[in-house]
Amino acid sequence: MEFDALILAGGRSSRLGGVPKSQLMYDGATLLSRSLSAAAGARATVVVGPDPGELPAGVLTCREEPAFTGPAAAIAAGMAALERARGPLRAAMTLILACDMPKADQAVAALRAALADHGPAPAGPDGVMSASLDGRSQPLAGLYSTAALQRSIDEMETSGGLAGASVFALLARLDVRTVTVPAGATDDVDTWDDATALGVSRQGS
Repeated sequence: MEFDALILAGGRSSRLGGVPKSQLMYDGATLLSRSLSAAAGARATVVVGPDPGELPAGVLTCREEPAFTGPAAAIAAGMAALERARGPLRAAMTLILACDMPKADQAVAALRAALADHGPAPAGPDGVMSASLDGRSQPLAGLYSTAALQRSIDEMETSGGLAGASVFALLARLDVRTVTVPAGATDDVDTWDDATALGVSRQGS
């Protein structure tokens, strides 16, 4: 299955004292590096957020404007960057992945399997999003129709804008199915207690 990837790495990390989540460490690698590995196989990848430092060759970067206007605005910025870089060569599906889930590779594997008709749930016509074992949906670990996602972005920009909008509002226009992913695959780091529970640490600690 061909797909492009958006890695969202631009939050304030206010409950972490401003420490960028992307640079936290898990199992010897930064969370950003692990997210990029989870997106391996993407035809094109863009990291949306502050300057991420050195990236693998070919990985694009951009920032939502104004900064810190939320994940829906970040998705729109990432989609625009991919359009500028790829144009008509855009893949039919786009992976959206937040960079604060250390085991996101397991979620991505389950999503790709679902789209290949080998997973635990059928795909909706506009894609699939992750759900934990207790049924909590995680839209920032999903594979979505590029065309449907772009239509939704265009509609929201016309009807009030994306700044401050939720991802669920952005995706409400899409027919998306949930896929139950392995335990812990979408556990994310919002606080230092989360980091400790997940085995995530600062660089150098």
